[in-house]
Amino acid sequence: MIRMSAEQFEELVAKAVDSLPADFAELLDNVAVMVEEEPTAEDLEGVGMSAAEGDELFGLYQGVSLLDRDTFYSALPDRVVIYRGPILRACTSRREVLREVRDTVIHELGHYFGMDEEQMPY
Repeated sequence: MIRMSAEQFEELVAKAVDSLPADFAELLDNVAVMVEEEPTAEDLEGVGMSAAEGDELFGLYQGVSLLDRDTFYSALPDRVVIYRGPILRACTSRREVLREVRDTVIHELGHYFGMDEEQMPY
């Protein structure tokens, strides 16, 4: 497991969002990208995972995808949550953390755009 402060990890997440191609970044509306230390048991259960099984969740999209919104859609911001603990436990170098953070941000934003698991680039 690599050690990294919460602030350093949050900076990596912010850089991953900032590095998105402009065409995609412009489409982000009413979505917040956040960092949390660990997923809750409910978060894991919601995606068919279990802490008792040793499952690790790197990120989670919570909201209504763009494809499922209608013209009258208005709600609290959707959330993309990146989980610091699982990513740091899975990685062995800072470079690997950087890559995993970027891949996870892109993956979860893919859900925001309406992609399912089979369509994801990561």
